[in-house]
Amino acid sequence: MTAPVSQGSSLHYIKQTLNNAWPVLISAWAGVAFGVIDTAMAGHASAADLQAMSLSVSIYITVFIGLMGVVHALIPIIGQHFGAQRNEEVGQAWAQGVWMALGLSTVGVAALLFPNAWLAYSGDIEPLVFTRVTWYLRALAVALPASLLFRTIYSLGTAVSQPRMVMNINVVSVGFKALFNWIFIFGKLGAPALGAVGAGLSTAIVCWMTLAAGLWMLRRDKFYTRFRLKLYRPRWKSQKELLRLGLPMGGSYLVEVCAFSFMALLVAREGMYVTGGHQIMANLVALCYMMPMAVGIASASLTAQAIGAKDAVRARKMASAGLTIVFTGAVITATLLIIGKSAILAVYTNDLKVAAIAASLMQIIPYFHLCDAMQCINSYLLRAYKVAVVPLLLQAVALTGIGLIGGWWLGFGPDAGLLQPVIDRLMPGAPVGAATLWLMSLIGLGLSAILLRGWYWRVVRQYRRRMAC
Repeated sequence: MTAPVSQGSSLHYIKQTLNNAWPVLISAWAGVAFGVIDTAMAGHASAADLQAMSLSVSIYITVFIGLMGVVHALIPIIGQHFGAQRNEEVGQAWAQGVWMALGLSTVGVAALLFPNAWLAYSGDIEPLVFTRVTWYLRALAVALPASLLFRTIYSLGTAVSQPRMVMNINVVSVGFKALFNWIFIFGKLGAPALGAVGAGLSTAIVCWMTLAAGLWMLRRDKFYTRFRLKLYRPRWKSQKELLRLGLPMGGSYLVEVCAFSFMALLVAREGMYVTGGHQIMANLVALCYMMPMAVGIASASLTAQAIGAKDAVRARKMASAGLTIVFTGAVITATLLIIGKSAILAVYTNDLKVAAIAASLMQIIPYFHLCDAMQCINSYLLRAYKVAVVPLLLQAVALTGIGLIGGWWLGFGPDAGLLQPVIDRLMPGAPVGAATLWLMSLIGLGLSAILLRGWYWRVVRQYRRRMAC
C-alpha cells in the first residue's frame, strides 16, 4: 500500500503541478507540431522551400511570440483574481485581453507585410526563395489575429487550472494542419502545388477554425459561467495594468525568440544547406523547450493563485515543485537527444548535405537544452509575482548582448572565426558561422539562468517579509 500524501508534502505539489502541466505540454507540442510538419514536408519538397520556410517562420515567430507575451500577462492577473475568488473580475480581465489582442493584431499584421526590412540581414536571397517568403508571410498575416485571440482563451484556461479544453482543440487542429499541408504543399485533390506558401495557407485556415472552436467551448462549458464572460467595453485602467505587465513580458519573450530569429537570418549567408540544417536544430530546440515552458506556465498559474490567496508558503512550494520537474525533465530530454539523433534527422530531411550540417550542430543540443530549461522556469516563476521588468533587462544582456551580438561578432563580424578551435572540439564539421551563433547562445542562456534564479530568490524574500508585516 502507498502511504497517504499529506496536503503540504513536496510530492503533493509536484503532483498538482504535473496535473496542470501535462495538458499545457500536449497543447504546446501540438502547436510546435505545426512547425515540425511544415519543416518536414517542406524539406521533402525542395531545399528552396526549406529555406523559405526557415526564413518565414523566423520572421513570423519573432512577431507572434512578442505579441503573445503581452497577451500572456492575463495568466498571472487572472490567476491572482481566481485565487482570491474574484470571479467577476476574472471575466472582466479576459475581456480586456480580447481588446488588447485585437489591437496588437494590427501591429503584427503590418510587420509581416514588409519582409524586405527583415531579409536585409540575410544577404543575397535567391528570387524564388524571396517570392515564397513574401507569400508565406501574407498567409500568416491572415492567421495572426485568430492566433492572438485564441491566446486569450489559452490564458484564461491556464490561469484557472482548466487547460484541457485548449489541449483538446490544439490536438485536433494538428490533424487538420497535416491534411491541409498535404493538399496545398504538394498539390493534392486538384489544388495547385504551392510548396512552402501552401503551409502558410493551411496555417491561416486552421487558426481561424481553432478560434471558432475555442469560443464555442467557452459558451458550452458550465465551469466558465461563473466568470460572466462577455466583451465588456475597453477600460483604460485595465489596459494599463495589462500593458504594465505585458509589455516587459512580451519584451522578455521577444528577447528569447529574437536571438533565434536573427540567427536564422544571419545563417542564411552560408547558403540554403546550412540554413536547412540550422532550421532543423532550431525546430528541435523549440520542440524541447515546450516541456519547461509547459511546467513554467502551470507553475506560474498555481503560484499566482497562491499569491492571490495570500499563502506565501504554498507559493514557494509550488515554485520548488516546478523547478524540480523541469530539471528532471531536462536531463531526460538531453539523454534522448543523444541516443536518438540519427532517427530524429531521418524524420526531418532526406537531403544528405542538410542532415550532415544538422548533425554537426546537434552535438551541443543537450547542454543547450539544460540551460534553456532552467532560464525558462525561473522567468515564469518571476511572472507569477508580476515581476517582469528586471527579468527583461537580465535576459536582454545575456541573450541579446552575449548570445546574439556576441555570436554575430565572433561568427560573422570583425572577429569571425576566432572560436574555430573551440568549435572543432565541440562541434567538429560544423559551419563556423552557424556553430558560433549556437555556442554563444548557449553561453547566454546559462548566464540568464543564473541571473534569473538569483533575482527570484530576492523577490521571494521581499514577498515573505511583506506577508509577515
